[in-house]
Amino acid sequence: MERAAWTSCSSASLISIFLFVYFFCLIEPSFVYGVPQSNEGLCSLIVRPMGYPCTEYIVQTEDGYLLTLQRISNGRSALRGYNGPPVFLQHGLFQGGDTWFLNSVDESLGFILADHGFDVWVGNVRGTRWSSKHITLSEHERAFWDWSWQDLAQYDLAAMLSYVQTETNSKVLYIGHSQGTIMALAAFTMPDMVKMVEASALLCPISYLDHISSNFVLRAVSMHLDQMLLSLGIHQLNFRSKIGVEIMDSLCDGHVDCGNLLGAITGDNCCFNASRVEYYLEYEPHSSSTKNLHHLFQMIRKGTFAKYDFGWWENLKHYHSLHPPAFNLGDIPESLPLWIGYGGNDALADLTDLKRTIKELKSKPEQLYIESYGHIDFVFSVKAKDDVYGDLIRFLRSRGRSTSY
Repeated sequence: MERAAWTSCSSASLISIFLFVYFFCLIEPSFVYGVPQSNEGLCSLIVRPMGYPCTEYIVQTEDGYLLTLQRISNGRSALRGYNGPPVFLQHGLFQGGDTWFLNSVDESLGFILADHGFDVWVGNVRGTRWSSKHITLSEHERAFWDWSWQDLAQYDLAAMLSYVQTETNSKVLYIGHSQGTIMALAAFTMPDMVKMVEASALLCPISYLDHISSNFVLRAVSMHLDQMLLSLGIHQLNFRSKIGVEIMDSLCDGHVDCGNLLGAITGDNCCFNASRVEYYLEYEPHSSSTKNLHHLFQMIRKGTFAKYDFGWWENLKHYHSLHPPAFNLGDIPESLPLWIGYGGNDALADLTDLKRTIKELKSKPEQLYIESYGHIDFVFSVKAKDDVYGDLIRFLRSRGRSTSY
């Protein structure tokens, strides 16, 4: 492939990065399918080598999943042993906590926050490389993958935020991207959850999805890919596997311009650093569940921000109603400070859907709109430090407990 074509690919979701490199950049299959064989954690592999202190903790959810949290308590120039206000980072779909550290030290939000004096905590939901254990289930069992983002909000987020609050004796500043925002918006409607949060910043927020414009995703929805996979007994979505690659290839077959696969999935992103793709692929994409995908596709088809639809009979057993109850954004307290960052080229977090979300909130969130930004730019743009993170940190400083930055 010519270098000009390579550098013209401005951005991607982690799925699309993987597929783009595999199909068009001719990475060897052994590399694509493989995962680094080290049993070391995120701290020792990514954070400590950059000169930052990092500690890992295991947290158990109410339903038995064992999640790993990372803590970077101070930056390179901060006083060791001094902890600023705790900030919690929650990654998106098919990503892990590594997302916040995969660009250079001066471009990655996790490092930048630590260098600005924040006590940085990093979440990793069930099914990711860093949180792949359960007290009784193996990740090879179907039951291990019986969850959707609804469970990530209700159980994973509850366990992680509770642990951080207990360890720091402080409310938490929450930052989420993509799936990390849908988890947050659902969780913030629950009084026991929102009381642990001081303020929240949402990057590319998602609640409603009925105006999604991603050609690739719309193709998958129209094919009922989610239902097909569940019918075939495929409950883990692992895009490092051969079947994962074959599934995506079938979606491209004559219906989506996979010569521009990156844009087909996420929309055009302005500032993605294509030179780091091989490094990203050492850690991502992570696995998720087919049920999670099914839940998201239900939302696209129905235009709702609601709990998982099991079907009438199972809904009656779970919810005592024929239809799954909606999450009411009006239940999020007006007193919770919110900051929203979103882009004009985002094919996943559509502007029409976002306006609906903002309209249903009681509060008026602070907003940062960047016309040229797409879905991935807010975490991987080489310009995000200046374009996004400066204003984000201003918001966090104004809401966090008093500290010397």
